[in-house]
Amino acid sequence: MYYKNILETIGNTPLIQLNRIAEGINATILAKLETPNPGNSVKDRMALKMIEDAEARGDIKPGGTIIECTSGNTGMGLAIASVVKGYKCIFTTTDKQSKEKVDILKAVGAEVIVCPTNVASDDPRSYYSIAERLSKEIPNSFWCNQYDNLSNRTAHYESTGPEIWEQTEGKITHFVVGVGTGGTISGVGKYLKEQNPDIKIWGIDTYGSVFKKYHETGVFDEKEIYPYVTEGIGEDILPKNVDFELIDYFEKVTDKDAAVYTRKLAREEGMLVGNSAGSAMAGIVQLKDKLKPTDVVVVLFHDHGSRYIAKIFNDDWMRERGFLDDELNVGDLIEKKQDKTFYSVQKTKTVREVMNVMKENDISQMPVMDNGTIIGSITETSVLNYILENPMNNTEKLVEAIMNEPFPMVKTDVPCSRLRQYINKEISAVVAEDKAGSKHVITNYDIIQAM
Repeated sequence: MYYKNILETIGNTPLIQLNRIAEGINATILAKLETPNPGNSVKDRMALKMIEDAEARGDIKPGGTIIECTSGNTGMGLAIASVVKGYKCIFTTTDKQSKEKVDILKAVGAEVIVCPTNVASDDPRSYYSIAERLSKEIPNSFWCNQYDNLSNRTAHYESTGPEIWEQTEGKITHFVVGVGTGGTISGVGKYLKEQNPDIKIWGIDTYGSVFKKYHETGVFDEKEIYPYVTEGIGEDILPKNVDFELIDYFEKVTDKDAAVYTRKLAREEGMLVGNSAGSAMAGIVQLKDKLKPTDVVVVLFHDHGSRYIAKIFNDDWMRERGFLDDELNVGDLIEKKQDKTFYSVQKTKTVREVMNVMKENDISQMPVMDNGTIIGSITETSVLNYILENPMNNTEKLVEAIMNEPFPMVKTDVPCSRLRQYINKEISAVVAEDKAGSKHVITNYDIIQAM
């Protein structure tokens, strides 16, 4: 058996039990993993459906242009379908999207226009407005408008929902997913509730989005809207695809927790998935007290982590935003040291005396001091080399004659990962001073022991 084209491979994605990351949650947690789709995201389903429905209505004709405002994944699905069907593509996106997403769209032949994030949806500079304007200016073009195009949620009603029902043999009790355009949660939710009205549909929202408050109060509060980092979920508008009556509850998740749990999914489950997956998983953890052992929870993971390598999976990016505060730092290393003695040697000591101090205390390097001030450093390699080169005259030479530059001083809040900037083949240690004013030498051995 073989497929006639890549579009025939969309759907029928696996359902996988989560284990380590779900410890402490008294329920069965299953991940509907959408990365096997050809565009590596759930959006392939609705992208194809939107084009097929547009063709059926006569809204797009051969050789036409597909236009869409997209965070990247819908664009990828549309681009793949357009390659097979022979359409051109123009996509607008926001400047908060990862570079990988933009580059991937260009790789499949799309033209990409990057627009500012922090403008209102009706601002002529917004990615919504520009897409709408282009659709009016370009002949034989179709603006998919995934937010209000109900083919979006129909795709999930016809495919994703039935798959989940069949894969769980009808035992699903909760469906959890991040909400952006609303197509996935509304389409899946409608199908599942038709099979069993008791199934709970939980939407994951982000801080800076209007969904949760609107769902609970019916008030569209513009004060809820502010910039956020999490990609693919949350909105500052109310898309027509969001059927609020089908959704039982919204839970908000912080940018930090979304990022942290995205990383945990990779490290604890081997699932390299995107930002919204981490948000959905964090949401389940926050809601675990609402679950019981007989519950079967299906959480949908939208897309692949390869689109977030320069962001979520980049330590510097995470650190700049304060998302890695659980990383070990120099202060943690000091706390974990079994022997906190600050071994040092005065510059007036001889090389032989220094070697004896190192042997007695099983250390390999020491600062060299002069009246309480660090003026240099000495290592066992320097001592040994001098002794071997001067076997007949190695007792009276003072250590200051062969010492190296002082070890770098670092603050206790410096993350361990940044110590690589200091410790190398030439520099074997750093020195830090704790809150009490006591000095400590930190070596590679200390880092290894702490980790």
